[in-house]
Amino acid sequence: MAVLLRALLGVCLVLTATGGLTQDKKSGAEVTVAGAADLSAALKEIGELYEQKTGVKVKLSFGASGALTQQIQNGAPFDLFFSADMDYPRQLIAAGEADGASLYQYAVGKLVLWVPANSPLDLEHQGMNVLLDSSVKKIAIANPQHAPYGRASVAALKHAGVYDRVADRLVLGENVAQAAQFVESGNAQVGFVAMAHAVAPGMHDAGKYWEVPAEDYPPLAQGAIVLSRSKHKKEAAEFLEYVKSKEAADLLKRYGFK
Repeated sequence: MAVLLRALLGVCLVLTATGGLTQDKKSGAEVTVAGAADLSAALKEIGELYEQKTGVKVKLSFGASGALTQQIQNGAPFDLFFSADMDYPRQLIAAGEADGASLYQYAVGKLVLWVPANSPLDLEHQGMNVLLDSSVKKIAIANPQHAPYGRASVAALKHAGVYDRVADRLVLGENVAQAAQFVESGNAQVGFVAMAHAVAPGMHDAGKYWEVPAEDYPPLAQGAIVLSRSKHKKEAAEFLEYVKSKEAADLLKRYGFK
């Protein structure tokens, strides 16, 4: 009987330990991140590096910052939000949807004009004036109603004094990534996209770009924040700390972020 009791006790201890390990693995297995569309290449690479280092999977969902903010306000189960501006994170803080103490400006984005590699448009010498070329029938931008890069594009056009002359040729992408797709697919001859898209693998050799002067539009200061509804706040904070590291910062610089 004593032997049987000891055996049963051993089985119970093994089951308890196994259950604990499973629970620990499950609770720290992944972080769900809502990311601005300009981060689609850079944040994916950062997430992969982080997973290799920690075993924590980073699940990514990209879109226009304003659209993602609405999803968060409607209860979307994200742990972290990487916005293409600082305003949307501050809106979430004001609404009690995010932890104000976690707000971090991780980068400043850059706006560029992008055309396919075989385009006859001379971006290098003409810059914004290529938009006035008779061959340009459509100009792609992100929707300024909910995309910071779209608002930056409108500001740059107005600064250059050409907005009224090209407004009827603007085609709006849901986000800056879709604006880039419009040009890639030939549905627009030129587009305003993020520098991060222009230098990303696949896009770098497919087109050429001209960097819009930074003084022509409000700074694209980009902020990240831990969300109040997160069920993995510790893991979210740890991933955000990694984004602050030199390794992650160097990767963001490689994608054209300041």
